[in-house]
Amino acid sequence: MSHPLTASLNPEQRAAVELPAEHALILAGAGSGKTKVLTTRIAWLLSTGQISPAGLLAVTFTNKAAKEMLARITSMLPLNPRGLWVGTFHGLCNRMLRLHHRDAGLPATFAILDSQDQLAAVKRAMKTLNVDDERYPPRTVQQYINGNKDAGIRAGKAEAWDEYSRMLRMIYAEYESQCRREGVVDFAELLLACYELLERNEPLRNHYRSRFHHILVDEFQDTNQLQYAWLKLLTGPESALFAVGDDDQSIYAFRGARVGNMLDFQKDYTVKHVIRLEQNYRSHGNILNAANAVIEHNRDRLGKQLWTKDDAGEPIRLYEAATDSEEAGFLVDEISAQQREGIALDDIAILYRSNAQSRIVEHALVAAGLPYRVYGGLRFYERQEIKHALAYLRLLSNEDDDNALLRVINFPTRGIGNRTVETITDTARIAGTSLWQAACTAGTGRSAAAVGRFVQLIEAMRQQAQGLPLPEVVSMMLSLSGLNEFYQNEKEGEERLANLNELVNAAASFVTEDANDLVAFLANASLEGGEHAANAGEVAVQLMTIHAAKGLEFHSVFLTGLEEGLFPHDNSMSDPKGLEEERRLMYVAMTRARRRLYISLSQSRMLHGQMRYAPASRFLNEIPADLLKYLNRGYAPNSYAAPSSSGNSQGYAPTPRSARASAPEHGLNIGMSVRHPKFGIGVVVDHEGGANGNVQVNFQDLGTKWLAVAYAKLEPVKE
Repeated sequence: MSHPLTASLNPEQRAAVELPAEHALILAGAGSGKTKVLTTRIAWLLSTGQISPAGLLAVTFTNKAAKEMLARITSMLPLNPRGLWVGTFHGLCNRMLRLHHRDAGLPATFAILDSQDQLAAVKRAMKTLNVDDERYPPRTVQQYINGNKDAGIRAGKAEAWDEYSRMLRMIYAEYESQCRREGVVDFAELLLACYELLERNEPLRNHYRSRFHHILVDEFQDTNQLQYAWLKLLTGPESALFAVGDDDQSIYAFRGARVGNMLDFQKDYTVKHVIRLEQNYRSHGNILNAANAVIEHNRDRLGKQLWTKDDAGEPIRLYEAATDSEEAGFLVDEISAQQREGIALDDIAILYRSNAQSRIVEHALVAAGLPYRVYGGLRFYERQEIKHALAYLRLLSNEDDDNALLRVINFPTRGIGNRTVETITDTARIAGTSLWQAACTAGTGRSAAAVGRFVQLIEAMRQQAQGLPLPEVVSMMLSLSGLNEFYQNEKEGEERLANLNELVNAAASFVTEDANDLVAFLANASLEGGEHAANAGEVAVQLMTIHAAKGLEFHSVFLTGLEEGLFPHDNSMSDPKGLEEERRLMYVAMTRARRRLYISLSQSRMLHGQMRYAPASRFLNEIPADLLKYLNRGYAPNSYAAPSSSGNSQGYAPTPRSARASAPEHGLNIGMSVRHPKFGIGVVVDHEGGANGNVQVNFQDLGTKWLAVAYAKLEPVKE
């Protein structure tokens, strides 16, 4: 007879919950009831008397997950949650350091610096050393410090091979000394200080090893090197480490997550039991089969196959647009249709690989009057780098815009401090003028010279902007203002640069829709940026990156931008490990959908202010054709060929439909070699319509594309 707590579990879930006190790895696929298994395991251990609340440690990654875990446990058993050691890595380390602050060399009331507080502390350390903050951007230094701490490296052991890295190490050392003097710790320090405390204090380490007989870890695939080392210190000879995770959903390598920890865990602890939770309770069969087919292309997987008792459901819908604007229009049309079907907007998600992709989607949603919310991030025109760029453009348009001047007069930093700005403000108030006019009459001295250089910069940009097309004005501003260079020097500035480049695209799109007018463009940006966000509690379409979507689920998911270089991302193309992580991202994105999954791509996309043509993503060719429904232009199954190592298409040509075997009126026969002025040489593989119909051409470098004969300028290539 089964235990009441496990009666509702499937056989694999029950086996995981009722495992004996030994090390175990639970491979929990997407939607397989991972949290249910973990919390039931805790409740089962407690209710069967195998452990007391004080003898159990459960670790997860977010406060939200920790609260949910506690809520579920206390709903199953009458417990005081305060007696349980359940929390995040940082939360549990904070608790341990508070209890043993003397041994850790910390005051009892040590304060924790958030990201902004830490940045301010880094700036003070740099000022103490008189470091040039233009050559050493404080955010870059902050990331350097945190990266070393996450790897368990103190300043004294940080690598230094040239003048630049030696200075970074010196700042790190000064920052450490400053934090010790002030009795403060940052988030990375919580884990590192706790690890060092346990490593050097054997009695304390043995105390916790004998106390925590059961250690349970959620999202084990997301642990980094130091977190795994911390767990190893706490795991004694009599302890049982119960790790729950999914190597196929390891997507945070950029944060230091190490998927290899799962394999290391099996070896380090001679794990006897690896239980696979493969029954999915979220998605229909076609979605799961497609996701399984994609992820199977990764090597070194621990391996599992998701399945469901539910039916196959609807096919995955594939739409290939001619342009990114057409792709956004398709999303809006489909969402509007689903809204008419009665599907709630907040149960519909649009996912993208890069934040910069949201701009054109937001524009289409605004035009259609559909409310939307950007989950886990800011709407395009609210992002810091976009606001900086718009402020510069506003100054070019209207030099007396005080708010714009205040935003960028010292960004990027150019030696204009708060006191100088206050002086300019006082001068303007007394004279009854704008800040710009006061800045133009700044006195002498070092700070006045810096203000003078800023004035000259704006004047130079205004002069260069004369007669330039709007997109070129934006590009010129990004270059001369120093915004591009500033974000290039940031360790994680790539996404901000992508957003700035998307602003150039927005300008290019605006020119085609309106006039080549900076004032009108700025007005349009203000309108799109200010009025269309969903109100609190309002039902709205959810927009988010794939990374932000992990752990969420929706009735309908629109996965956009499936093109080589975008998804998978350019940065992963030459890195096998990076490409495998991109494929795991694809797997995560697909398994967010419960009932409907749409995948879209565009033959052309505006990037950096220019039209970009890219082949379809290799991931599309990894989805079995019988699981796909082609929504437009009769695209043939499996016409998407992954690039070879040389970057060119493998030249796959789909079998043409027999109904089109007859010679077309335009004379472009199937099998004919043709040349396109932009796409190069290709082979005609299909056609439709009459003399002014369409042809499908498989190009050597771009894969297959449908083109209108009347506009394609295709010329036969003589053999």
